[in-house]
Amino acid sequence: MKALVLAGGSGTRLRPITHTSAKQLVPVANKPVLFYGLEAIAEAGVREVGIVVGETAAEIKEVVGDGSAFGLEVTYIHQEAPKGLAHAVLISREYLGDDDFVMYLGDNFIIGGITELVTRFRSDRPAAQIMLTKVSDPSAFGIAELDVEGRVVGLEEKPENPKSDLALVGVYLFSPAVHEAVTRLKPSWRNELEITDAIQWLLDHGHRVESSLIDGYWKDTGNVTDMLEVNRLVLESVEPSVLGTVDETSELIGRVVIEPGVEVTGSRIIGPVIVGAGSQVRDSYIGPYTAVAGDCQVIDSEIEYSIVLRGASIRGVRRIEASLIGREVEVTPAPHVPKAHRLILGDHSKVQISQ
Repeated sequence: MKALVLAGGSGTRLRPITHTSAKQLVPVANKPVLFYGLEAIAEAGVREVGIVVGETAAEIKEVVGDGSAFGLEVTYIHQEAPKGLAHAVLISREYLGDDDFVMYLGDNFIIGGITELVTRFRSDRPAAQIMLTKVSDPSAFGIAELDVEGRVVGLEEKPENPKSDLALVGVYLFSPAVHEAVTRLKPSWRNELEITDAIQWLLDHGHRVESSLIDGYWKDTGNVTDMLEVNRLVLESVEPSVLGTVDETSELIGRVVIEPGVEVTGSRIIGPVIVGAGSQVRDSYIGPYTAVAGDCQVIDSEIEYSIVLRGASIRGVRRIEASLIGREVEVTPAPHVPKAHRLILGDHSKVQISQ
């Protein structure tokens, strides 16, 4: 079995961060989202991985390399434009050959990994196996319709009138039968080749499609709200560790990770929090569910429930919450502008002015 990891796309919902960085490399608890997927693939016993890349290919290649750091053998497959998930399968035909494969969306996050899913697929070998989860806004996802016995009978991408609340999670397993399906597709109303249409083609032509309802945690980290929620979830499991310097006037409460080279002085940090290597925290408060990357400065400031990317500087600011702060950003107070009142008053007037 091989894996196909989709790491193209422009990440429009995470702009302006993704104007200068691949959305799959935005960190969660100081580790790129993409890395969690690659680790899950390796844990499932899959070694050969094709990564579909687009305009951010150079950046992804730089951090992932040949995949050996994850115990993987990585091949890069260039996609000129994001034309749909099925299009990614179509252009990867030569790499995939006649092998079964797991397709993993590189900006998705799944607690618990995919080992059980892969094991089940290898045992049962349907034409396709999908993961489903209940969502509150089904019109924003690919949706599956099940019959009374729980079998998949229909799929639709972002329907206006959803037939269920079961959304497809960003992990799919396929036999080589899917290759004929993707060659038969026409672009959807979104002008993309939809993987839901490919799976529907398999159903319509008598192929077996299995599904399972995910009981773990899944998020598509395509927007800031979901990124912060995933960051919160991962930080919940960190073990406290202090490898940097914390002076006697500082206070660490709960699960706090202080990486090597960090200097904490005159500050209060309430976990779960991680502060990346080489960062400086002085006369500040860092609250729960905050990840500060390496080489940052948090000075005379307050921040919580936020993600701060490498090299950012926050000085003299109160208060920052629920924020995603990009690399090398500088956050400082606005200049103080004296307030003045301009008055034109007639004779015998009485005026009260709040100070």
